[in-house]
Formats: sequence, structure tokens, C-alpha cells
Amino acid sequence: MIPTQSRHSIRLIGTKQIAGAVFLLWVGFFISASHAQVGRSSPSELPREKLAAEYFGADAPWFVHNIPFLEIDDPEIQQIYYYRWKLYRSHVRELGPEGTSVTEFLDNVPWARQPDSDLNDSSSFHLSEGRWLRNPAIVDSLIDHLYRGGGNDRHFSESIAAATLSTTLVTGDPAPAIRNLDAMQYIFNQWDDHFDRDRNLYWIDPIADATEYTIASIDASGAGFTEHASTDEKENGFTKGYAFRPTINSYQYANALAIAAIANMAGKPDTAMDYTERAEAIRSAVLTQLWNPEFEHFTDRYQRSTRYVKAGDFVRGRELEGFVPWFYELPPKGASVNYSAAWRHALSSTELGGAYGLRTVEPTYPRYLTQYRYDKFTGRPECQWNGPSWPFQTSQILTGLANVLNDYTQSAITRADYLRLLRQYTHQHFIAPGHPDLQEDYNPDTGAAIVGLARSHHYNHSTYIDLVLSGLIGVRPRADNVLEINPLLPAADQTDARVVRYFEVQDLLYHGHEVNVSYDLDGTRYHLGKGLSVYVDGKRAAGPVALGRVLVDLRRFPAKAPIAANDSIDLAANVGVRGFPVAAASTSTSPEATAEAIDGRLWFLPETPNGWSPAATERGSSSWYSVDFGQSRKFATVNLYFLDDDPLYKPPVSYIVQYLVGGGWRDIPGQRHEPQQPIAGGLNRVTFPALDSTAMRVVFQGPAAPATFRLIEVEAFAP
Repeated sequence: MIPTQSRHSIRLIGTKQIAGAVFLLWVGFFISASHAQVGRSSPSELPREKLAAEYFGADAPWFVHNIPFLEIDDPEIQQIYYYRWKLYRSHVRELGPEGTSVTEFLDNVPWARQPDSDLNDSSSFHLSEGRWLRNPAIVDSLIDHLYRGGGNDRHFSESIAAATLSTTLVTGDPAPAIRNLDAMQYIFNQWDDHFDRDRNLYWIDPIADATEYTIASIDASGAGFTEHASTDEKENGFTKGYAFRPTINSYQYANALAIAAIANMAGKPDTAMDYTERAEAIRSAVLTQLWNPEFEHFTDRYQRSTRYVKAGDFVRGRELEGFVPWFYELPPKGASVNYSAAWRHALSSTELGGAYGLRTVEPTYPRYLTQYRYDKFTGRPECQWNGPSWPFQTSQILTGLANVLNDYTQSAITRADYLRLLRQYTHQHFIAPGHPDLQEDYNPDTGAAIVGLARSHHYNHSTYIDLVLSGLIGVRPRADNVLEINPLLPAADQTDARVVRYFEVQDLLYHGHEVNVSYDLDGTRYHLGKGLSVYVDGKRAAGPVALGRVLVDLRRFPAKAPIAANDSIDLAANVGVRGFPVAAASTSTSPEATAEAIDGRLWFLPETPNGWSPAATERGSSSWYSVDFGQSRKFATVNLYFLDDDPLYKPPVSYIVQYLVGGGWRDIPGQRHEPQQPIAGGLNRVTFPALDSTAMRVVFQGPAAPATFRLIEVEAFAP
């Protein structure tokens, strides 16, 4: 992984923003000082270890060290908050010398960039979620992988520069963004192959926008105008539909602004000015050309004609993507056009507001939920965007809604609506009562998962943690040294949403400071006083005050050294490239399984098998697993992970780590096992005085037959 650099404050762009920041600092100081002596001077303490054990089992120590902890008066939100952290950890992939990435699917899919399983359309979501990790190593390394390792290959439209900037607003560290500034500009300019200079708009076909079978592609292919759609994917909406879309134009608008902000941080004002001007040109074009007055919505316009559609025409229906501009606050505040009126369509049960999830297309569209495409192996429905509810876009729209409620003056939608839609989205995570397993998409009218293929388990192309922390709890990331808190809870006397009586976020690391945020309706839960309280570095910074916006000047608190990023490289990882490291085993259930235990993937989710087990002939007896490094390596730590949560699999009775010396295997001297008795579902660490060897081996004594064990991953680290 890439070590983090020292954290720096980030300069704002322009004198207007600076003046506003000064005013907010003064207001924040006033609020903080006015309430600093009310209630307890130290924050309440959540039972972190207990919560971690409840939600993560034997893997609890990783989460205790890496995530902010949450308690909230809503059991489903609390459960899914922790589930999404488990899901995120499960998608972190070690790449060896190339660092770390985060995947969209747990297993390989043929359209991913190999061998690292990259899908750049989901990467911005991974950055938005991962920015709340206490250790920045994963996100910093992901940024480098996307820009230096080729992970952002423009396979799909993307907003990775904007997401990269968003990570700096939480960490306060612009170094990962600055060192990739040149690559950001290069990739931004590559999108000129999709740019219409006369219109100042970008165009794309929906499949390259990661949204196959939209109105544009279905209608442009003719499938929207015939009773019997062609089975040829080229003629039924999987492709075609080239259009100027609110999505890619919002992404490029945000990417341009991000490049401008990062260029300012890097001391390159000319570059900042250039990209600011580009962003404003895109914004103007979106407002004048993609706002559809008839629909009161941002909609696609065809970029080229086919037999069925005409270039320049709007598509014939509203789609959920029309809210994406608010994700990046593209619509101006206080404009003469009432853009915010569009949000009424998200609430209407006959439009985009489905009973079980936000619809991607309104049901009035003639091909609403018409299924065109099926998996050729199982016959199950495949992915489409003609009505299904997608966590991908739902999370985009909820972020946009949080922005509307925080930063716009409007009357179309309320905080109660945010809470209701967040709860709806929360419930969507359950594949069965009490069993979270997020899928690709859902029927918004029944709640049933649509795709449900093996690849769909624990799908990672959306946000949720960010929606809770920056939306519901209201920690609004900023470039300056102001901590802004504005929870999106409706007033307690509102009747259109069940009251949330309390919440607390603990161990949230923001600009290098430890932040706790508590809300207690009547003061009986945390005994800090009634209302909202904010603590920074263990000291009361604001509150208790009524729900509302609170601003805290972080300059009042001594600067803290950042948490050092773990830059260790897994010497055993091989993502599937030829050459070393190479795994071998005494026996195996399959050759693929042998390689899986060093492929950099680590999860404890039985729905998606992963890892090595000895063949049935070795059950209940001794077996071994080895890693050939291909060259002499110095290492001092070996980590082992075993599957739990399945009656067939138990941890081995015992194991011993060996190294290759003089052509034979010897037990590594002085090895210390933590814990002494092997566990499943968590870390088994072996430490020893550093030694050099070209290979290592682990010899296991398996559990009594018919049980067996599954070795999910082996890792080896230098001292």
C-alpha cells in the first residue's frame, strides 16, 4: 500500500468562497463557545468491542481499528451500516506490489479489466465509502491504482477525479490527489472522443454509461416500438441509444471542478482557471439543453438518428438519472428556473417513487419492466434499466437529495422524505428477513431481487455508509478547517416518519481529529443534555443544541499527527498473473481453489465460495499448503484466514508454518501463534524472527471428518 503523506489544509477557490468561510468560522466559533459548558465535558462511550463482536464475529479486531462506530434508534439502519462495512472489507483486494484495489463483484466477471478485476464505473462509490475509514491506506492506494495502475480505463463513464477530491475533504490530505493530477487531466481529455464541441456536451451510449436498456437504447434500437423485440442484443436495447445524458455530463462537470480544486492545491492557478471555465461551460449546456420543461426534469437527448428516433429530440419519459446533477450540485441555487420541482417525481407513486424502491424509469413508459435479456446459462433475467430499482442509482439520488436539503432553498422535498427513502433503501439490502445480501437490482413494485445470479451476492456498486454519515448524521465534508454537522432528521413532532430519538457516531476521524456526534431527544440516552452534541478530540465542541446546522472551528484544537497508513505488501499475493508467487497443496478440491488462497481476496461470505480445502481423502488428517515466492524473500509474519458460518467448515485443530531451507522443509523457529488455538472467520497471525527463504508452507491437522476446513487466504509480510 502507499504510505499517506502529511496532511495539509486545502485552499478554497476564489475570494467569495474565502469570505464565506471566514463568516462560517466566526459563526461556528460562536456556536461552539456558547454551548461548550453545557452537559458532560467528555463524550459518552459506545461499547465498540461488543458491537464489533455482534456484527463481525471473529473478524471484529479489524473493524475496531478501522471504522467509525454507530448506534442509532433504528435497528435496520444500524444493522445495514455495519453490514456495509463488512461488504466493503470483503471487496478490498490485495494486489501485491501494486497495492490495493476495491472490487465491484466478489468474483470475476468477464467484462472486468483483468487480472485485477477492475470496473471503473464503481470506483467513485468505493472512494466515497472508503474515505470514512480511519486508516487512509486502502483509499490512497486505490487512487494510485486508478490513475497509475490503469484501473480507470474509461471502460465506463466515471467521476473518479471528483470522488478523489471528496476523499481529501474527509482526510484533510491532498497528497494522493495532487500526485495524480496529471493523470486526471489526461483521462479527462481522453473523453474528447465523446464530446460535441458545438453543444459543449458529452454523449454516450447507455451501455457505456453502465445503464443498459434505458429509454434511449430501447427506443433507438426499435425495441420500444415493436410488440416482439428482437433477441439480437444489437437490436433490442443492449446497445445503441447514443445520447447527451445528464449522467456523463454531470460526471465531467464534477471532474473538471475537482481538477481545478486540486490544481489550486498544487499551486497551478492557470490549470485551475482552465478547468473551472470548462466546468461552467458544461454546466450551462446541461441547464439549457438537457432540462426538459415539459417533464420538469433533466432528460436525455439523442445524439444521432436511427430509423426510430431523431437526433436532438428528448427521450419520451422521465428516468431516475435526471437527479444525478444534484449529486454534484450542478443546478444553480436561486435560479429563475425552478429545477428543484423535479424532486416531486421521486415522491410520486405513479412516477419514480416505487413502493419498494426508486424506479429507474416511470411505469408510464410502454416498455417499463419488459425483460429483454436473460443469462444464457441459467435463464434468469439479466440487468436492465427500464424500471428496476438499482442501489447504484438510488445511492446517487439520495446523495443528491442530501445536497438539496443542505444547500438549496426549495419546498418540493423534506427531511422526512430523505429518512423514508433511506429506510426504503435500507430494507432493500435484506435478501431474507434478518439476512443482508445486497443484490444488483430489484423490482420496485414487489421488492424482489431481479437478477439474483451467483455474481450478484453482496454487490458493491453503491454507497450506504456515506449516506448515513454525510447525510443522515450530517457530517458535511469541507475543504477548510470547519467541521460542519447538519443531521437530516425530521423534527420530532412530524408525523410522516417514525421519530429517531437518538444516535451516536464515535471514532470518526475528520481532518486528523477524533470526532463524536451525539443526538439525544430527551437527554436520557447519553446524559449529555437534550439535543445535538459534538466532541472533538474528547472535548465538547458544541451543544447540546436543537437539531440544526452546527459549525466548529477546528483551529481551536491542537493539530494531531495523522494515523500512519499501513504500507505493507503481501508477498504471497498473486491476482492471477503468470509467474510467482505460486501456490501448491498436498491435495485440493480443484486447481482453481489452490490459487484462490493467494489471490488477494478475503471474505467470510459462504454465498460466494473462495479459497482452498484439501481433498476428501485428507479430511481428518494432515495436509499442507505452500507458497513459492520465486526468489528469496525476507518475511516475519504470516496471516491465515479460515471460513466460518458453514456447518461443513471448521478451523483446523492445529497448524505449523515451515520454510524451505537446503532443499527441505523445516519448522520456522520461534513462531508465535495469535490466537494459540486456530479460529475461523478472523485473523490467525504467526510472527517470528525475520528469515529469508524462497518458499513457505503451512502444515495443518484438519478437524475430525466429515468436517473440513477452508483456507480463504494466506498472506506473508516483511518485517
